[in-house]
Amino acid sequence: MKAGVNLINFGPSASPDSLRSWAKLTEALGYHLLMTSDHVATTRDVQTRYPAPFYEPLTTLGWLAGVTERVMIGSTVIILPYRSPLEIARAFANIDQLSGGRCILGIGVGWAREEFDVLGVPFNKRGAITDEYLLAIKALWTNETVSFDGKFVQFQEVQSAPLPIQNPHPPIWVGGPSDAAMRRAVRHGDAWHPVRVKLSWFRDTGIPRLKEIAEAEGKPMPALCPRIRLRVTEAPMPEDERVAGEGTIDQIHGDVAALEALGCAYVLLDTYYDDIEATRNTEAAWRMLAVMAEQVLDLSHETTR
Repeated sequence: MKAGVNLINFGPSASPDSLRSWAKLTEALGYHLLMTSDHVATTRDVQTRYPAPFYEPLTTLGWLAGVTERVMIGSTVIILPYRSPLEIARAFANIDQLSGGRCILGIGVGWAREEFDVLGVPFNKRGAITDEYLLAIKALWTNETVSFDGKFVQFQEVQSAPLPIQNPHPPIWVGGPSDAAMRRAVRHGDAWHPVRVKLSWFRDTGIPRLKEIAEAEGKPMPALCPRIRLRVTEAPMPEDERVAGEGTIDQIHGDVAALEALGCAYVLLDTYYDDIEATRNTEAAWRMLAVMAEQVLDLSHETTR
C-alpha cells in the first residue's frame, strides 16, 4: 500500500513558501502522493471550514509539477460541476504532461450550496452534471478531435492535444460515501476515495456495498484509496469515537495495517482536523508526517530512489 499527504492549501499558514515546504517534505520523507483540495468561491459556508487564503488547485498542481520530481500529484477532490469539462480535461492533461505522467484526478460533486449559487451551477443537478462531465473528460483525454452532445455540455470538433502521458488516461478517483458516489466510482472511476472514514464502516458497510454495486453493474471493483485523518494523541481514543488515523501511534498503526489488509492501494493522510488555528502550526503537522513515515509506514527506502 502506498501513502500520500493532503496538502493544506488554505487558511492562515497557506503561502507559496509553506506550499513549497509541504511538497519538499513529502518527497524527502518518501511519500508517494501529494494531493490538494478545491474551492473557487470562498462563500460563507466554505469560509467556516476552509478559510482564505485558498490556493486554487489547478494552478497549484501546475506549479507542483515543477517543484516536485517523484511524487504523484492530484486533487482531493476537484468539485467537477464548478468548471467546464473542457477546462478540467485541458488542465489535467497539461499537468500530466508537465509532471511527466504523475497526475491523478480526484473528483467529487460538492456540498457548499452558497458556492454553487455564486457560480451559477444548479446544486440539485450536481450529480448528473458530474456523471456527464466525466464522460466528456475521458473523450477529450483519449481523442485529439472530440465532439460531444450532452444535456449539460455540447461542443463540436474540439482539438484536445496535448493528450495526457498516462495511458489510457490519468487515474480518476471518485470521492463520497453515498451509493451514488460508489456507483460513479464503479462506472467512471479507477478508484473509490472516501474521506475520514471509520474503519468499521469502511470494512463492514462501505466495501461490501461497493462490491454489490460493481457486481450489479457488471464491472470490476475500483481500487480502494481512502483519505484518513492524521491526528496523533498521547492517550488512546475511544474506538467508538474516533475515525481511522486518530489516536496513539499504536492505534494508527493498527488502522494502517487494517487498511492494507483490506487491499487499499493508497492511503492519503490529512493533518487537518477542523481546527483553523491549529493550521498555523505547520511544524506540528510535519512532525506527525515524519513519525508516520518512520515508525508506521516505513518509507525510509523510498527516499533513496
